[in-house]
Amino acid sequence: MANTDLQWFRFLREMARRHGARTPEEPFEVNFWTPSGKVPTRLVPGDLVFFKLKAPVRAVGGFGVFSHATRLPLWLAWDTFGEANGVPGLEEFARRIAANLHGKAKVAEIQRHTIGCLVLVSPVFFEDDARVPEPADWSANIVSGKFYDLARGEGRRLLEACRKRAALGPLREEGQDMPGVAATTGAGDAAVPWREGRARIRMGQGSFRLRLLDAYGRACAVTGEHSLPALEAAHIRPFHEQPGYDPRNGVILRSDIHRLFDKGYVTITPEYRFEVGRRLREDWHNGRTYYPLHGTEVHVPEEPALRPDPALLAWHNENVFLG
Repeated sequence: MANTDLQWFRFLREMARRHGARTPEEPFEVNFWTPSGKVPTRLVPGDLVFFKLKAPVRAVGGFGVFSHATRLPLWLAWDTFGEANGVPGLEEFARRIAANLHGKAKVAEIQRHTIGCLVLVSPVFFEDDARVPEPADWSANIVSGKFYDLARGEGRRLLEACRKRAALGPLREEGQDMPGVAATTGAGDAAVPWREGRARIRMGQGSFRLRLLDAYGRACAVTGEHSLPALEAAHIRPFHEQPGYDPRNGVILRSDIHRLFDKGYVTITPEYRFEVGRRLREDWHNGRTYYPLHGTEVHVPEEPALRPDPALLAWHNENVFLG
């Protein structure tokens, strides 16, 4: 359970009302950020994060499904999530961070400040009259948050109460909407099995980008470039042909190599070798920067589940690469 800023909560609840339910391929993601840069280390993807609204509201206003935790410069958090950071613009975002840091830095400098980011998928926002009372053992001295066992005690009460509010599982009748819940997410399909307090994650664009960035050590898989503004999460097979954000369909590339990859002038083989096609020289009478990279080994994450799928790379070789 995390202490939650009222402005952040209300802004995103209204955003959820405007946009309505998302599809499984494009779930609603929000960034629950901390100005200090700290992130909890005990969270496991699929855990539920409950929004404990700060004073004067002492109640739980909703929850989200934890996807990924990382630390980002503020500008990159805005570039990744935009208004899903719970603020209407980058300048306002910087002002909020500056206020939390007691105005110790100029707003322009704040945009480079590192913040903590918890990416939450399929959030549910309760209306004011549907809030859940805070746990009896919640202390006013808690600054950031507290972990609860959802199988017993106050944790179990919290889980069941939120389950009712969100009209999930067997408590929801076919075709019935739950009064008091902002139309958001399709969270009822995502949040299972509830008895374990853990949900199946449908990764969105933000989670896809940040999980890949961290998996690749925030470096281009081909060149090793570490400058964050130049790095992009590339789809191997385009989103319109393979909807969804599976990390195995992605790779971190420098922006110029990403463009060449999408246009078919370069590719990565199923054996994780980088290839530059002859068409780059034929079409543009150039390519001096890229041909020295031909045949080099591509860096891939240590975790197999995050490595590019060889079958998808073979598809790119056969269907996109110009040779």
